[in-house]
Amino acid sequence: MREGYRETVRTFIRNRMATIGAGVILFFTVVAILAPLLAPHDPTAADAAVRLKKPSLKHPLGTDRNGRDVLSRIIYGSRLSLQVGIVAVGIAIIIGSLLGLFAGYYGGWLDNVVMRLMDIMLAFPSILLAIVVVAALGPNLFNAMIAVSIVSIPAYARILRASVLTIREREYVLAAKALGASDRRIITTAVLPNCLAPLMVQATLGMGTAILDAAGLSFLGLGARPPAPEWGAMLNENFWSMRVAPWTVTTPGVAILLVVLGFNLLGDGLRDIMDPQLIKGRGKMKSEM
Repeated sequence: MREGYRETVRTFIRNRMATIGAGVILFFTVVAILAPLLAPHDPTAADAAVRLKKPSLKHPLGTDRNGRDVLSRIIYGSRLSLQVGIVAVGIAIIIGSLLGLFAGYYGGWLDNVVMRLMDIMLAFPSILLAIVVVAALGPNLFNAMIAVSIVSIPAYARILRASVLTIREREYVLAAKALGASDRRIITTAVLPNCLAPLMVQATLGMGTAILDAAGLSFLGLGARPPAPEWGAMLNENFWSMRVAPWTVTTPGVAILLVVLGFNLLGDGLRDIMDPQLIKGRGKMKSEM
């Protein structure tokens, strides 16, 4: 087991894109944790005397139209963005995994009802469905998290269902049933642990999507409310200042780009490591060499 773990780590390290993605995520995580120490100014403190100032030693990324330090808002914004990703993906994983798990394991009418409901949700564009949910609940950051989690549920439900449909026919599951093991024991000890790999990959990729969707809702005025230092809200507030003060828009845009790219690269790397077909292919290539 230890040798297998070491091989997995070595495979991950050899995947340059995955290590870059992990490095980007680690960087923003550290920034979020140390935000009070790293931010040079109060992210919500406005000063009309220095509004739309160009980058300088005092304000390395300039100031916005309200005279707030852009760098400080970017630093504190990493907290909100990562929080959105964790909460939204966490809720989606819990609900989606339970739906997919029971639908795949028991099948029948339960499977049909759950999958048709997921199909209906997937029929709507995700951002449009999220806008509808936020409009119904009210525009704020917490409701934006709920909306993003709701539109993400079908992906996790379908992935887990597909895994369960395969695993429930394996010999060790059939043997457990023959020995009289309860469904609860079979699900928790034999089925669910073997479904975690694709779930982890989707969760990693979903973090980037959740952050991007939440930023989109905030840009539309349906997410974080001013003066919260959320990257999408920063784009919304300073959109009309883009020509005279481009730094107020480009910096939060680049921050969103880097975080989403980091999660996507890490998710692709995890998929390469955990995909059985790719693992078999690597093993075959080694044996031929």
